[in-house]
Amino acid sequence: MSTPDDGPVPSAPKQDGSGPADPGPVRRERLLLAAALEEAGPEAATECAGWDARDLAAHLVVRERRPDAAPGILLPPLAFYTERVRRRTARAVPFERLVERFAQGPPKFSPYALPGVDKNANAVEFFVHHEDIRRARPDWEPRDISPELEELLWRRIKIARFVLRKVQVEVTFVRPDGRAARVSGGGRGAVRVHGPVGELLLWALGRRDVAKVRLTGATDAVKTLTETGWSL
Repeated sequence: MSTPDDGPVPSAPKQDGSGPADPGPVRRERLLLAAALEEAGPEAATECAGWDARDLAAHLVVRERRPDAAPGILLPPLAFYTERVRRRTARAVPFERLVERFAQGPPKFSPYALPGVDKNANAVEFFVHHEDIRRARPDWEPRDISPELEELLWRRIKIARFVLRKVQVEVTFVRPDGRAARVSGGGRGAVRVHGPVGELLLWALGRRDVAKVRLTGATDAVKTLTETGWSL
């Protein structure tokens, strides 16, 4: 499954974006995620239930390089095919090569190579999966993210409206700077979820055990929310 653009993993930039050329927040997060995968190794645990680092790397590669299989990531009727391709890729391609392919970015034929798609479709994906690797380790600590990445994530926070669509309480996200966004309109009370943008996103996308957020609201409403399960 080698491709013409196979090559070494590019060096991950410093977190503050310093260096000869700042690749931008999404490309920077891609390189940091690739570096985290490489450091963790193929059998490392992740916060993606049932997946190790090899599984996660195969998912990232299939998502960008197999347009025939990518729709099943969001469309349940096609999920069986996507999972079959992902499993086959994880078995057939060495882990190091999977990381290389992901770090290189999408090939020209991929929809993810179209102008603007990287920023709109990958900021959340790369941030969340980077944290899936980091937070599966016992000694992890929250990291500071750049204002540019934080703003991109905030713009995409509306994904929570889809994820929380069946939640029976009104949920409002509140950032440390006071900006707020209502992401669920349920009628059984109201809960405000406080935290940095990245933590709010992780909480919404099912990483509730490791997301650093604080819930406020009526006791019954908070209880209803915490006892509710959800997924994409």
